[in-house]
Amino acid sequence: MIHTAGPYLLASLLVALGLYGMLARRNAVLVLVGAELVLAGGGLLLVTAGALGADPAWSGQVLTLFVITIAAAEVVIALAVIVAAYRRRGHIDLAQDAG
Repeated sequence: MIHTAGPYLLASLLVALGLYGMLARRNAVLVLVGAELVLAGGGLLLVTAGALGADPAWSGQVLTLFVITIAAAEVVIALAVIVAAYRRRGHIDLAQDAG
């Protein structure tokens, strides 16, 4: 049996770093990396909750697979938007004007 403090602490650290990365950065790719860290923290929480409970359906692990799938699709779409914005604007800095 695993101790609950370790995974919960790691998940909260991942979410905190992800939120900092999304709020403090101006580069679109780094904002995307921050969003992925938040999703990784959520996935870790789901796996931890599933491992600690006596759930025969393994709902925590199954939901984590859905989160990973959605995160992969989100990365593909976001990177396509970032590449299109770079081609149009010449930079991916979110704080600069489009002109």
